[in-house]
Amino acid sequence: MARSCSTSKQIVYLALLGDLLVAGTKVTAAILSGSAAMVSEAIHSLVDSANEGLLLHGYKLALRRPDAIHPLGYGRELYFWSFIVALMLFGLGAGASLYHGVRHILEPTPIDHVLINYVVLACAFVFEGVSWVAAFRKLRSTRGDLTYWQAIHRSKDPPSFMVLFEDSAALAGNVIAALGIYLSEALNLPVLDGVASVLIGLILAIVAAILVRESKSLLIGERAAPSLVAAAVGLAQATPGVSKANGALTVHLSPDQILAALSIEFAEGLQSREVEQCVEAIEQRIRGVYPEIVTLFIKPQTNARFQEWRQEQFGPADLRTA
Repeated sequence: MARSCSTSKQIVYLALLGDLLVAGTKVTAAILSGSAAMVSEAIHSLVDSANEGLLLHGYKLALRRPDAIHPLGYGRELYFWSFIVALMLFGLGAGASLYHGVRHILEPTPIDHVLINYVVLACAFVFEGVSWVAAFRKLRSTRGDLTYWQAIHRSKDPPSFMVLFEDSAALAGNVIAALGIYLSEALNLPVLDGVASVLIGLILAIVAAILVRESKSLLIGERAAPSLVAAAVGLAQATPGVSKANGALTVHLSPDQILAALSIEFAEGLQSREVEQCVEAIEQRIRGVYPEIVTLFIKPQTNARFQEWRQEQFGPADLRTA
């Protein structure tokens, strides 16, 4: 999982480089041509560049060691900044594109230096396409038997799918901008350039809404993968001195940091020192296989009491997903 996070960070760096190159060319083209669609695309690329910077900032802050004020560490910094990125994409990217589009529809003006726009959009498509391919390959390599949407929904590493969504919106925006510019010139209807800008804004708003939803879920706290939970319980169950490993509660603090709480029924007759040794053995077994479990709590508890607690906590309808 740590290597997966490292790969995601590399993808963010690649996306940042591409966005900076694209933003520079689009800003120049927007100034020279006056195209509303190109202004929207320039704003989009500038917002994307800022977003990648915030994601990298989140990665950096998430690595800080725990302290007395934050005993579980700073892993959720990444989830917080991912949420901010989604809000920026909605507020700045979508909002500015819709504003410029509506303004151009109400006051349409001809586009100057049309050829420059086509050249810039083509270059942007290549730059962002490279980043998109890298992000898509990362998702494809980690999704396993899941569909792509399921893999995104269950991912605990928001930058990995954020880059994919942002680049998908950018590629679609490039196509719409080019089509809007072409139709506004071919049909002598400058208003279509504004329509293209509005469409770009709507795409950004939809993408941002999806990212807000996924980031919010991670920020609140999502459990670890069921396969990892089952394996951790199995390792505890196989430890000498354990009568039954009842189950576990887990929550991701960051993509590679998990908090886990195990309910364990110890064998009868164990002395306090033997229970302590058993707990240490469980911790060593689990962390040896899953070093991403950075915090592990073990609660002595009978299976009957654990099942009662699950019933009280989740209710019958949610037990199968708890």
